[in-house]
Amino acid sequence: MAVIRLTKEFSFEAAHALDGYDGPCREIHGHSYKLFVTVKGRPSTAEGDPKCGMVMDFGVLKRIVGDEIVERLDHAFVLRRGERSAEIVRALGGRFENIVLVDYQPTCENMLQDFARRIAARLPEGVALQALRLHETATSYAEWLAEDNE
Repeated sequence: MAVIRLTKEFSFEAAHALDGYDGPCREIHGHSYKLFVTVKGRPSTAEGDPKCGMVMDFGVLKRIVGDEIVERLDHAFVLRRGERSAEIVRALGGRFENIVLVDYQPTCENMLQDFARRIAARLPEGVALQALRLHETATSYAEWLAEDNE
């Protein structure tokens, strides 16, 4: 059976600020992110398998990405953990609940590395993460490819 790639598109809204950055993105701003997740595998050929003919159920992929990425980050304010972000959390935390602290500068590139680790850990046996593409804007995106990260 041939190796097949599946891709599912996701979207979420999030704000971030790039601490220490020397451009306008050091300020709080938001994006309408679009995330494309591509997995690969061989479709099941097992007779009686309700997933016969599938690499994986798109619903399972939706649940994994939903749990690990979308539900966590949608309408969140994402900041790198540190002293300066602790001040912001103290100031805003009483009013806003969805402040997500991460251990990296929340750039598109770093977010993809985090997403790859989270998604790959939850994929079913025989299914591998192949690629991620994260659009920050309609014309700007970063990509993570398995072949570059082996």
